[in-house]
Order: sequence, then structure tokens, then C-alpha cells
Amino acid sequence: MARVVTERNEKRPKSAIFIAVRMKSTRLPKKALLQILGRTTIEHLIDRLKTARLPDLVVLCTSTHPDDAVLAEIARKNGIEGFRGSEDDKLERFLGAASKYGIELMAAVDGDDILCDPVYIDKTIQKLIDTGADMVKTDGLPLGIACVGLKIAALKKVCEMKAESDTEVWGRYFTDSGLFKVETVPVDDPELARPDIRLTLDYQEDFKVFQEVFARLHVPGKVFSLKEIVGVFNRNPELNEITREVNEQYLKGIEKKEQKIRWRQGKTQ
Repeated sequence: MARVVTERNEKRPKSAIFIAVRMKSTRLPKKALLQILGRTTIEHLIDRLKTARLPDLVVLCTSTHPDDAVLAEIARKNGIEGFRGSEDDKLERFLGAASKYGIELMAAVDGDDILCDPVYIDKTIQKLIDTGADMVKTDGLPLGIACVGLKIAALKKVCEMKAESDTEVWGRYFTDSGLFKVETVPVDDPELARPDIRLTLDYQEDFKVFQEVFARLHVPGKVFSLKEIVGVFNRNPELNEITREVNEQYLKGIEKKEQKIRWRQGKTQ
């Protein structure tokens, strides 16, 4: 699938989508390589991200662990850039990729979020440009649909000040410190404001839901829209029940990890 690219405005800050993905997963082993309709989950995500119009690059950010070499090869075969850095520190990995490619603004996407929406990626990058924000987020979309936008200068500051090297969960460094300008992209279509829908890949139940969505919407060479995805759940409300219990486990795990976020000064954020 060819990426749609607009003519670059040289005055616009250079931006990229950074995909954070590793082979290290215990709840759902090797989930990035699980196949749906003959294509790996990470490749389905890459296909979607290539259609975002504003970012100048898509970069798969994985680690230097030998097991992650397969992911770097997938990036190469799918015509996107690759970067290998810290095993546990996502933020340092992002910062290294930004330095390598000369990036000023980024959209962070988890490899678990295989239906991340390219339209909202463009909205996020545009919001970073228009407002000068350090961080841009979107509240109210289905879980796993939105990216997080970051100014690389702010990312660098966080990396200099954080006390933890495991940054699997990192948003509160930006939102709770009082050091950064945080903006929000509004969900401009009420039909898409569905935070009750879970679309992130952590458990076997999640994989089943993704299989059901792709079975209903997939057309080779076509990226289906967020409105089409939400429509599947509107017509099949039972899909939400498949992940209800695991979503509760997931949210508790996120909360526990957020409590470990600390600055070097010793202040818990």
C-alpha cells in the first residue's frame, strides 16, 4: 500500500509517527506477529499509519534485544523506517529515533493499537503545530484509537528529569508535572465518542474482537474508517462483552504502573 504524502512545507516542523513495539509480551505471546487475514497485526497497523498525511515519516521503534530483529525486518519490508534502542525505556527509544531522523514533533502509537486512526494522527500533529503544545492528547475515542502528540524538546526534558527507566506507561510525566503545555483534540463527531469500546491488543479476547472487526470490514488495499469501526460495534454490541473483564484488569494494571512515575528530585507525579 503506497503512503499518501502531501507536498512538504519546509517551514513546517519535521514530524513522524513513532510505533513502540516489542516481542516481549507475556499475556499474549508474540502478539505483533499474530495474523489476521494473512497479515500480521503490526503490518495492519503500518498499513493504516501510512495513510496519515501530515507526518513526514513512519518509524517502527523497537529494542536492541535479539528477539526484536524480526520487527526491524518487518519495518524494512513494509517501506518504513526502523530504530532500535532501549529495551524498557520507551521515552529514551523515542528520543533516540528523533535524534536519528531530525524529528521535532511526534505522534506516539503503541504497536498494540492496530486500528489507530490516521485522521486523528493528522489532527494531533496539526494541534501541536497550531498551539505550540508540548503534548496533545484526545479523550473520548475508543481505547486504542488515538495517538499522543509530543514536542521533542519536551520529551528531552522528561528524559533528563525522570527517575524511572521503565517507561511503558508515561503520560503522567507530561500531564501531571505542571511543566508542560497540554492540549486536547476534540472529538468532533459525537458518534465517535465511544470510550466504552476497547481496541487494544493485550489478551486473547482482544484478538478475537479484532478478528471479528476485520472479518466484517476488511477489503484488500483499503483502510476502513473509524466511523465504520464504530458502526460494527453499534450493530454488534455483544463484541464489547468479550473484553469487559480483561479491560478491568488492564485498567488496574495501568493505574499501578502510573503510581511508579517519579522525578529524579524524588517527587511522585
